[in-house]
Amino acid sequence: MIFRWAFETAVQKSWSNISSDNNRCYVKATELVFAHKNGSWGTPVIPMERPAGLNDIGMVAWILDMSTPEYPNGRQIVVIANDITFRAGSFGPREDAFFETVTNLACERKLPLIYLAANSGARIGIADEVKSCFRVGWSDDGSPERGFQYIYLTEEDHARISTSVIAHKMQLDNGEIRWVIDSVVGKEDGLGVENIHGSAAIASAYSRAYEETFTLTFVTGRTVGIGAYLARLGIRCIQRTDQPIILTGFSALNKLLGREVYSSHMQLGGPKIMATNGVVHLTVSDDLEGVSNILRWLSYVPANIGGPLPITKSLDPPDRPVAYIPENTCDPRAAISGIDDSQGKWLGGMFDKDSFVETFEGWAKSVVTGRAKLGGIPVGVIAVETQTMMQLIPADPGQLDSHERSVPRAGQVWFPDSATKTAQAMLDFNREGLPLFILANWRGFSGGQRDLFEGILQAGSTIVENLRTYNQPAFVYIPKAAELRGGAWVVIDSKINPDRIEFYAERTAKGNVLEPQGLIEIKFRSEELQECMGRLDPELINLKAKLQGVKHENGSLPESESLQKSIEARKKQLLPLYTQIAVRFAELHDTSLRMAAKGVIKKVVDWEDSRSFFYKRLRRRISEDVLAKEIRGVSGKQFSHQSAIELIQKWYLASKGAETGSTEWDDDDAFVAWRENPENYQEYIKELRAQRVSQLLSDVADSSPDLEALPQGLSMLLEKMDPSRRAQFVEEVKKVLK
Repeated sequence: MIFRWAFETAVQKSWSNISSDNNRCYVKATELVFAHKNGSWGTPVIPMERPAGLNDIGMVAWILDMSTPEYPNGRQIVVIANDITFRAGSFGPREDAFFETVTNLACERKLPLIYLAANSGARIGIADEVKSCFRVGWSDDGSPERGFQYIYLTEEDHARISTSVIAHKMQLDNGEIRWVIDSVVGKEDGLGVENIHGSAAIASAYSRAYEETFTLTFVTGRTVGIGAYLARLGIRCIQRTDQPIILTGFSALNKLLGREVYSSHMQLGGPKIMATNGVVHLTVSDDLEGVSNILRWLSYVPANIGGPLPITKSLDPPDRPVAYIPENTCDPRAAISGIDDSQGKWLGGMFDKDSFVETFEGWAKSVVTGRAKLGGIPVGVIAVETQTMMQLIPADPGQLDSHERSVPRAGQVWFPDSATKTAQAMLDFNREGLPLFILANWRGFSGGQRDLFEGILQAGSTIVENLRTYNQPAFVYIPKAAELRGGAWVVIDSKINPDRIEFYAERTAKGNVLEPQGLIEIKFRSEELQECMGRLDPELINLKAKLQGVKHENGSLPESESLQKSIEARKKQLLPLYTQIAVRFAELHDTSLRMAAKGVIKKVVDWEDSRSFFYKRLRRRISEDVLAKEIRGVSGKQFSHQSAIELIQKWYLASKGAETGSTEWDDDDAFVAWRENPENYQEYIKELRAQRVSQLLSDVADSSPDLEALPQGLSMLLEKMDPSRRAQFVEEVKKVLK
């Protein structure tokens, strides 16, 4: 019951700044139980109202109906938890069966599934009924120290517990009958390998649930073995700072190593490990903070996965300018959600004030990931650290030559871990149905031997794959004073997913294959710099002319050598200046204006205006997606997203009396207003439905067997219809036949 209290308290707290309705029912919890008392694999679960503590397995579950600020009329989530008081919260066959059934229920109903983990892993057991009566067949009955040959049961004990063992009969010379035990089965289910069998089933179910609905694990107590794997398979994970996630207990590991190496579970799987290796997204100090973070996370997630986003009214005006201005370096968190200046004045970032929730904060710190809101619309955000970050690699006491290391990670560079973090964030955001914002500021990938060995190519490729399959609106923006180069540009370019990605840059942003200093080493070498000097510098031009004159008139050798030395001295004097000129010339190839001219970005967007601009674009893109999804639902999945958008454009321009290519299509506010009135396009939708039905009937007519089955099929269809709908359908058919 403590978690029901925690959810009620956390939900009530979420309303504290919005409403003071004392009559509001914040949380209603309905327990889920097996439909049959001895339920196991395949047994459905049903809702039941009953007092706490009546469960006869080590796992409990509820459906919570919650009234939240995003869903004041209620939303449902499924919560499943280990009961640590029942056999130490271990997983046996019935616990596994229950977990799988509840997980499947959440997937079927597309409800968020929250797993509260506190367990001791797969259950281990022993057949006590055999343990209490087995006998030993000694090598020498008079000298037990000489060892034994087998374990057996007397004929009487075997008759009593024969189903608990697999044994063969042995008769001694004196006529005594012994049943030699070949295997112990046990009368109780859940003593050994069947528990591992069940663990595999729930691992599969929870892994599938991550793909089909929203999964989140809160490690509220020690979680071991299969419990640890579930925490990872559900991907999203919150860990209490005083509770470990481990595969094996430290004592067992010490025995395996043959010496006292580890001193605690926390040393193995505490937050210092799990929050820095990409397993844990968030850490919390207690259960109430954990539940509050669960609710905060859910505030970005649709009530039913795949449904509309929980858009709320923003207290932070969408049209305000971005007040935080990056100077030499950009603070990514300030760019996202704002910062207080030295006088305590808040300087707003691109997204809503206090809306940014960072995840994976302790892992791969050169990339910043999390969820925010833009004008009340939930989005996923990926940004970049510009400062050098330190990665702490702990020593492993199990390896004698191991020692703690602190490794510097340069800002604006993707390393294997930070590239993996980027790809994982994209995958999570896509599963949650969140629009994506990438504030791009990378100079490239780290390509040293160790980085290649650790998988930088694999991680970078995964970024491409997760962006290619992104199904929500995605925006890449090179912000003020930022740059994007080479391979870093390649993996997030709009060509990867042109239906979804829009690419923009700030006026001062830079982008090219190489940085200017690198470019001039290849394309503006010393010889070319000297040619440039000779073309532009008046003194050099004059000296070269004099030298030519001396040579032409067969002047003295000393005079010629003197002029040559003057020329070389002048070149040496000018070299630093012309190197700067060459760098500046190369920088002119980096500009956002050139990006726009070459069509690699959609538009130049000033930093101060970025919030209002992207808010309008985001609303527009979401409106397009909602209508495109409806069109594809009518026309069939084979009808592509791009085809749906082209159809929407045709309808919209026709309603405005405009031609294809008209600037009317670029008015975001006007389009959103048009889409919000269904009367503008419902006739088109009806026509699409008719075309779809016509095509289906044509397919039937073209197939002789299907055509013969058509009358029977229509009869079956009419039987399924409500009588009033049936009568209406028959009348419509009669009209057509006339």
